[in-house]
Amino acid sequence: TSVDFPTKFGRVKLHLYKSDIDEHHHLALEKGEVKGKENVLVRVHSQCLTGDVFGSSRCDCGDQVAMAMKMIEEEGLGVFLYMRQEGRGIGLANKILAYSLQDQGLDTVEANEELGFDSDLRDYGIGAQILSDLGVKSMRLLTNNPKKIVGIQGHGLKVTGRVPMKTTPTPYNYRYLETKRDKLGHLLEVCEPKEKESVPSGKDTAKST
Repeated sequence: TSVDFPTKFGRVKLHLYKSDIDEHHHLALEKGEVKGKENVLVRVHSQCLTGDVFGSSRCDCGDQVAMAMKMIEEEGLGVFLYMRQEGRGIGLANKILAYSLQDQGLDTVEANEELGFDSDLRDYGIGAQILSDLGVKSMRLLTNNPKKIVGIQGHGLKVTGRVPMKTTPTPYNYRYLETKRDKLGHLLEVCEPKEKESVPSGKDTAKST
């Protein structure tokens, strides 16, 4: 199913996809006509209810949504994939449980492991299939995560470049961003914010996608 979809960032075409494996629905927001195009600007974004909807300061997910949508709109051509992979694949309920563990002192990776999960359970196969269905020939990927590039390329798609997602750390998420850099290999420059606020104790205070 595809519909016209006006947003505050601009007008796009919204495509609805359903996985045959788990019956989850995923969204593709297409700006312009990407079929057959090279070097298309693409963001593959994992759902983060807390950050994307409620603007949680424990992560930078909401900021990344806005940044990617603005960049795609300015480009005039691109795809924003919104994947049902909450909490790097562990689901919303487990993500909230991980928040609690982080408030007790664990970082985002340790919290996942304490709950019995790997640090990142996301599978980029479905996203790659969606991009193929849209006809994207090659892409520049909006990401800080080299593993995402490997995951997309591993399913036969061509990534011609990486476009960094530079967000401003907050007192609530900078330790989380450090963990993503140090333990998950994200390409980030993280500076401790000058503003000081009362934040929960712990090695990091976020659990996002």
